[in-house]
Amino acid sequence: MEDVIHLNASNSAVFQTDSVTEIDSGEEYLCSEIFAKQRTLHGSISDYHCEICRKTFSSEREVFAHKRIHSETEKPFHCEICEKSFSNNSKFVIHSRIHRGDKLYSCEICDKSFMKNSNLTIHKRIHSGEKPFHCEICGKTFINNSKLVVHNRIHTGEKPFHCDICGKSFVSNSILKRHKIIHSGEKLFHCEICGKSFIDNSKLVIHNRSHSGEKPYHCDICGKSFVSNSILTRHRIIHSGEKAFHCEICGKSFMKNSNLTTHRRVHTGERPFHCEICGKSFSVNSSLVVHIRVHTGEKPYSCETCEKSFITNSDLTKHRRIHTGELLRCETCGKAFTTNSHLKTHRQVHTGEKLFHCEICGKSFSVNSSLVIHVRSHTGEKPYHCDVCEKSFMVNSDLTKHKRLHSGENLFHCEICGKSVTEKSKLIIHKRTHTGEKPYDCEICGKSFSVNSHLAVHKRLHTGEKLLHCEVCGKSFVTNSHLKIHNQKHTGEKPFHCEICEKSFAINSHLVVHRRIHTGERPFHCEICEKSFITNTLLKKHKQIHTRG
Repeated sequence: MEDVIHLNASNSAVFQTDSVTEIDSGEEYLCSEIFAKQRTLHGSISDYHCEICRKTFSSEREVFAHKRIHSETEKPFHCEICEKSFSNNSKFVIHSRIHRGDKLYSCEICDKSFMKNSNLTIHKRIHSGEKPFHCEICGKTFINNSKLVVHNRIHTGEKPFHCDICGKSFVSNSILKRHKIIHSGEKLFHCEICGKSFIDNSKLVIHNRSHSGEKPYHCDICGKSFVSNSILTRHRIIHSGEKAFHCEICGKSFMKNSNLTTHRRVHTGERPFHCEICGKSFSVNSSLVVHIRVHTGEKPYSCETCEKSFITNSDLTKHRRIHTGELLRCETCGKAFTTNSHLKTHRQVHTGEKLFHCEICGKSFSVNSSLVIHVRSHTGEKPYHCDVCEKSFMVNSDLTKHKRLHSGENLFHCEICGKSVTEKSKLIIHKRTHTGEKPYDCEICGKSFSVNSHLAVHKRLHTGEKLLHCEVCGKSFVTNSHLKIHNQKHTGEKPFHCEICEKSFAINSHLVVHRRIHTGERPFHCEICEKSFITNTLLKKHKQIHTRG
C-alpha cells in the first residue's frame, strides 16, 4: 500500500499509511524535521513556555521575544521622539502612531478613531452592550479580558503592583501609575476653560464635557444621557434594581461596594479626610475637595445664562432649573424641588420615616445631616464663625444669612415697620405680628400660634414632656433656648451689650427692645387710636383698653 506524508497549511504532518515502519529514509528525515519544529504529534507545544508567567508559545523565538516583557532593561526598540523603549517592534509601530496622530481604525457609529483594530473591537462593545467576559464568582461581565483579570483580584485580594515610595499595593499597573502622581504632585492635563488639572487625559476629556454639555453615552432603556460610560453603567443598575452590597448593621443595600464602605462610616463615625486649613473632617474625599473651595473661594462651575458661579456642579445643575423652570414635584402634595435628594427627604414628611436617632435625647430625624446639627444643640458646638463680628453658628447656612446683615445684600424688608430679615420665610412670620395671623392651632386647647415650631413647643405643656434639664438646679425646659436663658441666671452671664449706654442683657431680643428706648422706634401701632409701642406685648395690653368698653 502506498504510504504518503502530506503537509497541511500549518506545516503539520498528516499520515496516510497502515504502518509507519514502511516509510523510507527520506520521508523519515522529513518527519523528524517537522516534528522537531512543531512537536504536534511526538511532543507537546507547551515545551515552549515562559518559566516566569507560564505562558506557552509555538516557537523558541516567540518565547525569547516574550521574555522582554518581564525584563526592565531589554527593550531594543527606541522611539527617537520621546525616547520611550519597547520590547518588540509591533508595540513600537503602534506607539509611533501617537506622534504621527495616525488613527487608522474608526467607529462607524460615533466616528471615534483608534490606533489599533483590537481597541476598536473593544470600543464597539460599548455601543452593542456586549460583555463576553464573565466573572465566575459574582457573575459580573466585562467588555475585555484584561478588565476581568483585574476584577478577579478583588475576590482574591491580589494586589501585585507596589508603590516603591509608600509601599501601597494596587490591583492594576494603571492604578499604580496614577497613584505615583500623588507623590510627584504632577498633573499633566489641564482644562483650557477653567484651568483645572488632572492626572490622566481620560479624566480631562470627561471634565471638558461639563463645559460643552456633551453626553455621548445613552441609556437604551430610558434614553437618559451621561458624560462617561462608567456613569451609564452605574445608572443601568437602577433599572435592574440590583443592589448586591448590604450593610450588616442596618440592612441598607447599595449598588456599589464603595458606596457601602462610605455608608458604614455613618455607623462608625469615621471621618478619615481632614482639612489642613481648619481641621474639619469628612467621611469621603470628594466632600473634602468641595470644602476646601470654601477656603480658597474657588467656584469652577459657571452658569452660561447669568454667569453666576458655584462651588459644585450639582449646585450649578440646581441653579439652572431656575432658568429652565424644570422642577421635581412631590406626587403627594405637589411641592417642587430642584434636586432629587431634597425631594426624597421631603417625602419622609409624608411617610414619617426617621432613621437617624439622637443617642442623648432619643429624638429622630429623617436625614443624618439634621442629626449632626441637632447633636450640636447638646454639645454647644458652633463651628461657623462670622469674620466681621465673630458671632458663631451651628450651621453654615445660618452664617451665610447672618453675613447679609453686615453686607445688606439680599435682605427682606417689612413695608409696615421697616425691619429687615435675611429670609423670606422669616419676613412672612414677622408680618404676622402686625396682622395678628396665627395659622397653627393646638387641637387640645385651641390656642393658636404664628409659627409651627412654637406650636410644637406648646404641645409639650400638655404632654408634660421636658427633654432638657438644668445641670445646676434640675429644672426642666421644653426648648434648648429656654434652658440657655435659664443657665445665665446661674452664671450671671449677659453677653449682649448696648453700645450706647453699655447696659447688658442675657438674651439678644431684650437688647433689641432696649435699643428702641434710645432710637425712639415704636414699630407696633394700634389701628384704633394709632398709638405706638416698642413691643408687641405692650400693644396687646393696650388693645384691652379698647375692648373693655
